[in-house]
This record gives sequence, C-alpha cells and structure tokens, in this order.
Amino acid sequence: MGLFGRNRTSVGLDIGSGFVKIVEVSHSGDQPEVTRVAMRPLLPDTIVEGEIMDYALVSDTVSGLFQELGLKGADVVSGVGGHDVIIKKIEMDRMKESDAREVIRWEAEQHVPFDIKSVELDFQILDPAGDEPRMEVLLVAAKRELVDNRVALLSEAGLSPSVIDVDAFALHNAFEVNYPEAMEGIVALVNVGHEVTNVNILDNGVPILTRDIPFGSRRVREDLQRERGLTAEQAEDAVQGRDEVAGMEALVETAADEVAVGIERAAAFLMTRSAGDELGRIYLSGGGARIPGMTESLGRRMGVETHLVNPFERVPVSPEATTEFSLEDAAPMLLLPLGLALRQA
Repeated sequence: MGLFGRNRTSVGLDIGSGFVKIVEVSHSGDQPEVTRVAMRPLLPDTIVEGEIMDYALVSDTVSGLFQELGLKGADVVSGVGGHDVIIKKIEMDRMKESDAREVIRWEAEQHVPFDIKSVELDFQILDPAGDEPRMEVLLVAAKRELVDNRVALLSEAGLSPSVIDVDAFALHNAFEVNYPEAMEGIVALVNVGHEVTNVNILDNGVPILTRDIPFGSRRVREDLQRERGLTAEQAEDAVQGRDEVAGMEALVETAADEVAVGIERAAAFLMTRSAGDELGRIYLSGGGARIPGMTESLGRRMGVETHLVNPFERVPVSPEATTEFSLEDAAPMLLLPLGLALRQA
C-alpha cells in the first residue's frame, strides 16, 4: 500500500505523546534511503490521550527541529489517528472506482458513528479484479476537525503538509516494505506508544481491523515510581534498559498481559471465520516495545511467535543520518515516521 511519488525527498513527521520524531527519505535512487533522523522529547502532559494541551509548545518544538535540520520548505507528511479515525472493511455492490466515489458517502453513513457531514472520507477497493456482485472495500473516515487541527498546527510551525495520512496506514506501509514475508497469513502489528497501543490485524497483507488500547509505556514508568519509589529519571532509565530494577520483570509481565488482552479482543472476530484462521505472528513496534523483556513476555503470554520490528530491516540508512543517538536503540520508535516519509503526494 506504499505510494512513491516524483519528489526527491520527503519528511515524515510523527507528533507523539512523548516525542516529536522526524525521518527524511530520499527517493532519488533505485530504492528509498533514510538520509536524516531526529527526535525531541515533549514535556510531560503536553499531549494527553491524543489531545494537544499546549499547541504553542508543540508548534515551537516542531519548528525548532525543522530549523535545526535545515528542512524549511521540505515536503512534509504527517498523520492522524485515535478514536476520531475509523477504519473498517465493508461490502458494497461492485462498481468502478469512479462510481464508488460518488456513492461512498452514502455507504459510509451505514458504518461511521460520526455526523457524516463532519468527516473526511477515503476508500480502497480490496478486490478490484473480482467478478462477484459484491466487493470488499476498506473505508477510512476521519473527523474533519482532527485533520484541520493538524494542518493548523503545522502551519503555525511554518510547515505546509503535502499529505495528511492515517497513522495505522503509515505503520502498515513501513512494515510492508521491511517485512514482505509478513504479508501472508494473519498477523498483528502492535505499536506500543507512550500512552496508546495501536493493534492492526492484517490478513494476507490487508488491514482488516484496527483498534487502540489505552495502554502505553507511560504506565510502566508510573508503576515504577509508585510501586518501587523511583524518581522519574530512574524510571526512565529502567524502561530504556539503562538500569536494572528489582521487580521489573513482574511489572513487564503485567504490562504484556494488558497488551495481550487488547490483542485478543481485537482478534476475537477470527473465531467467527472459517476453520483454520488464527493469529500466526505478532510484530511489536513503538517506544514501549523497547521495554526490556516486553517482546518475550508478550510472546509467552500469547503463545504466538513475536518479533521486535526494525524499520530499517530492508530500508537503507545513510551513515550520516544521525549522530545524536543510537539508531539501533531508537529503531522501534521510528516505524511510524518512516511510513509517513515513504508516502508522497
């Protein structure tokens, strides 16, 4: 589902609850290459449950980062996600895409729990070559206010976005490029963020269900402070694996169990499908995936082969991309901005 355009470079901008992350990709060669990577932390509670509490602070952070990197005027791609974005596979009468575009708003009224006049809609026909009277369509609806707010924030930072993507699709695009073997069978791409975990269930590479879990690495940090008496800095060191803390394993097991319950609920629909359909593998990304023992604990809890995602598994990275931090350590956090940078208008 990746989309590659003609511009030579594009910049993926991920504004998360914990960090602002940037990945610049050059499209001038035979394949995309990462040329720059940068991150800046946000102050605690700057973004809470996906809602920006301090627009000026976020705008200044984004603007400052772009100025530091000399990216003013760059082709910027950002994304939106959360409860105000609906992704759903639906069925409708088979027709040409041009005809479907004429009736998709009426079809969406049957499936979208928002005022249809207040949303931005898009869709993709999943079986365009089929000959059955009905066709499967992936429907995407985002509240217009959500999109407008993101555009306004970027404008305040002096940026003009070329594309506003959907976070779940950007994750999928970067995942598909790096793990083509995961486009067979049923797999879960699980992005554990600072406050929210996104679960994306793929069936032969097609995203058939996306769900958010109100859990993130912030919970583990808070548990370490409350139950182990650590300072915020000590908790951060433990979560990042820079320091060992007694009782950390138990907290990680609890965290993995909460993520597992969310995955199980998201995948419950598999039980209603034909025999033999079951979750085959889990791929873990996001800052929370870096918590020591999280991948292993989740794999044991689910009884499913579980892998830590490397967004640069098949995407080359310039040696000069970053000197600020270890790219290997930060890699799981960068799947989303990479996916955004891979998409162009």
